Amino acid sequence: MKLLLTGATGVAGLAVYRAALQDAAVTHITILSRRPVPSWAVLPPDAPAKTTVILHKDFLSYPSDLAHQLAGNDACVWALGRSVIGMNERDYTEMTHDYPMAALRALVDAGVGEGRPDGRPFRFVYISGEHADPSGTSTRMWARVKGKAEVDIAELSDSVPNVKAHILRPGYFFPPSEYPEDRKHQRSMIAGMFDYVGTPLMNCFIPSLIAPTGELGSFALGLAQGRWPGQVIFRNAEMRQLMKATSE
Repeated sequence: MKLLLTGATGVAGLAVYRAALQDAAVTHITILSRRPVPSWAVLPPDAPAKTTVILHKDFLSYPSDLAHQLAGNDACVWALGRSVIGMNERDYTEMTHDYPMAALRALVDAGVGEGRPDGRPFRFVYISGEHADPSGTSTRMWARVKGKAEVDIAELSDSVPNVKAHILRPGYFFPPSEYPEDRKHQRSMIAGMFDYVGTPLMNCFIPSLIAPTGELGSFALGLAQGRWPGQVIFRNAEMRQLMKATSE
């Protein structure tokens, strides 16, 4: 499988990238990013040989040649995003809703998934968030925006026979302790303090809202590979249950 990945420098995206690098079924990974994969990221030695990084500045626009190149992949995990803290609704909507919609439209216009000999659809996995609100009635701005993105991505994919969308709503996730450089570069001091102090409390009292980074990466990759093909939306607790079942 050839995988298209965005957000590879972030916590979720880097987890997906590592899972893909370790999966023999993934033959190549195309990373679409504003900047190169950081040198501090600990990766397998064969990562460069298995990866193409395309530096792209405008995630609202895709020239035809780029769109056709991206459409040559078998699936996409859209992990691009950031915390809503410090963002206004316009900018957050552009990144969270407009970027993935522009990419999906460009892929569809480029004929993604057409003529596949195995008949399997192109899968577009959107990493959303627990408590995203498709109804648009939430008082939390981020929940409304992510909910709208979920609805519009699903509707667009439903209109194309050879495209299938999956929505993953992870709970709280954070850089894994086994990669200390991740924590140093991906977290502010305040967020890092919450990771160390708040996470044990959440694990104790509300574990269903924790998304272990390794599970998140592996599950998103599994969705891209069609492991759970009949379902569109996966909430955090369900992700954890399914991952536990696969490991038993």
